[in-house]
Amino acid sequence: MPSLITDAVLEYEDDIVPLTPGEVTDTEPRTGAPSRCALPTGRTRVAGRRAARAVRARAQAWGGRLLARRISRKGIDLASLTFIPEPAKVPLQRTGLDPVPALAQLRATDPVHRVELPFDFAVYLVTDTELVRSVLANRDDYSNDIRHLLPGTGGTTSGADIGGLGFTDAPLHTRLRKIVTPEFTMRRLARLEPMIEAIVESRLDELAAAGADGSPVDLAKVLSFPVPFQTICALLGLELSDRDAFARLGVQRFDITSGAAAAFGAVSAQREFLFDAVARQRKEPGPGLIGQIIRDEGELISDVDLAGLADGVFTGGYETTAGMISLSTLVLLRDPAHAELVRTGTRRDVDRVVEELLRYLSVVQMAFPRFARHDLDLAGTPLKAGDVVLASLSGANRDPRSAGAAPEAFDPTRVPTSGHLAFGHGAHRCIGAELARMELRILLPALLRRFPDLAVAVPQSELRFRELSFVYGLDHLPVTV
Repeated sequence: MPSLITDAVLEYEDDIVPLTPGEVTDTEPRTGAPSRCALPTGRTRVAGRRAARAVRARAQAWGGRLLARRISRKGIDLASLTFIPEPAKVPLQRTGLDPVPALAQLRATDPVHRVELPFDFAVYLVTDTELVRSVLANRDDYSNDIRHLLPGTGGTTSGADIGGLGFTDAPLHTRLRKIVTPEFTMRRLARLEPMIEAIVESRLDELAAAGADGSPVDLAKVLSFPVPFQTICALLGLELSDRDAFARLGVQRFDITSGAAAAFGAVSAQREFLFDAVARQRKEPGPGLIGQIIRDEGELISDVDLAGLADGVFTGGYETTAGMISLSTLVLLRDPAHAELVRTGTRRDVDRVVEELLRYLSVVQMAFPRFARHDLDLAGTPLKAGDVVLASLSGANRDPRSAGAAPEAFDPTRVPTSGHLAFGHGAHRCIGAELARMELRILLPALLRRFPDLAVAVPQSELRFRELSFVYGLDHLPVTV
């Protein structure tokens, strides 16, 4: 199938004459050649910028209408989408660390919100905590299988090899999860604690050396990414090569600023690496989880399923935790009392801080999409078979009915009325939740004890947060040590 949006936008952009600084096109119909005029200085620059935005908005609207017509004729291939319509952006948008106010407004007034998209199925955004829980726990009425939206003709990721746990239903999901669950119990994970502590100390040494002259150091690059990356590679039995490349791919696969096409391209690139790793270990199983599964399951598990399992553990095990480390550091450094609580507090104190950070930050902003298996009713909203439900984890975790008073504030003394949803809920709840908690419990106190004068090197207004990403975070966090 040809790209559903790229072609449409290119057809429009072919008529746009590149501008030099100080020029703007008018808004003549596209059947005529665009006219030009010199853009005066002063107030008229504002008018010029508004006109330019109007042209861009007109182009997007036109492309969206063409997209709708093409989808109605040929169906949808998510791997071909190269921009995201405005209504779909709200659950991924934030102002600094906070979800945009529109999300809270939807939760209060329209908790099952119809997202206006040009698809032949309806898409609903759910923001209320209890509704999110009910949807995520309901395997009878909802499916996680996304393959019908990845027919395999987009040139990147196909429905045939999507694999993994997040997009899989029972009974395959049940069998695959049963294979890896024992590795992520508290008892089994305890053996990783000395290794994680050693990795953290090594990276803190790197941080100290890099900042010894007083210059800013990128905490995200030196600490936040390497710690979970090295941990998950050791757990799976993967090589540490190409770390920088995987850092970039990890960001890209969750970022939909340029639509789903780029994200699925990154997914494809990472999965190729894991397919190669599985193929090598089929011949010579390694010491990690991949090798153990091959020894235990043999030919009972396919390369696609094993690579999908590895992909879920690998990606979920480092990108989300890397985001949590950087953002948690930023939050704790805003208030000396919070930093001191983690630095000198008891294990119980640190656990309480970690849980509140998980709730407050909600770095995984949405759960895997759910698809209605049949016509049904969701809190008074009729759904048809095939309709999509998007569960907003960041919205649900700021719900006062579950978080308690002042849910928009970070409060380590908070006593919520129910547990947070940072790791999802139900059968598809994040399998690596305890590993993430362990890494945060080890790293945050060690960081703050080692560097009592740790400070963010720039104002928060200068930090560049991810704009449209399922996994929220900072790619760079300059600090002084």
